[in-house]
Amino acid sequence: MSRTHLFDDVTFFASAVHERDLPASSGVEVAFAGRSNAGKSSALNALVRRHRLAFVSKTPGRTQQINFFSLGAGRFLVDLPGYGYAKVPGAMKQSWQELLSGYLQTRDQLRGLVVLMDARHPLTPLDRQLLDWFAPTGRPAHVLLTKADKLPKQEAARQLRGVGERLAADYHGSSVQLFSATTRQGVDDAEALLAKWFDAV
Repeated sequence: MSRTHLFDDVTFFASAVHERDLPASSGVEVAFAGRSNAGKSSALNALVRRHRLAFVSKTPGRTQQINFFSLGAGRFLVDLPGYGYAKVPGAMKQSWQELLSGYLQTRDQLRGLVVLMDARHPLTPLDRQLLDWFAPTGRPAHVLLTKADKLPKQEAARQLRGVGERLAADYHGSSVQLFSATTRQGVDDAEALLAKWFDAV
């Protein structure tokens, strides 16, 4: 499927703060998740070639929500709330954990998970926790090592190799690539993978 077919009609669809708020869609979903400041919003905007797709509300606390974007034809990109905020109250962190883990483990429509990690600091304990929640579903996970342009090429290649080895050992069926929203490195590869995931259903 070409990129124009996949992303031309992307529009905001719905938001959910609790599991009970999740839309009762019969379509296919691909979710994006990442730590705070891992570059998730920039990556989403780069993939769909929009400047502010990932910012649908200017109200405080928008990061607490799961945001759904329709691609048409029953396809949805799902922007999961960021994790790892240092200044968030404990009760709010618990709420986010319950929302994220519940969605990842029980959402029948979910086809695959894209995990965004800063290429300079990949596979943090929280990243692994996210993958641990998702792994039992048997669905594919793909890691984007973001901000790859901030590393020398040899160091970026070393990180890619090391993360790939750890993913292969601990998370069967996962994959990884370098990505930069700034230089658009890896954008075409990520788009092609998403198209395959959507078309595989």
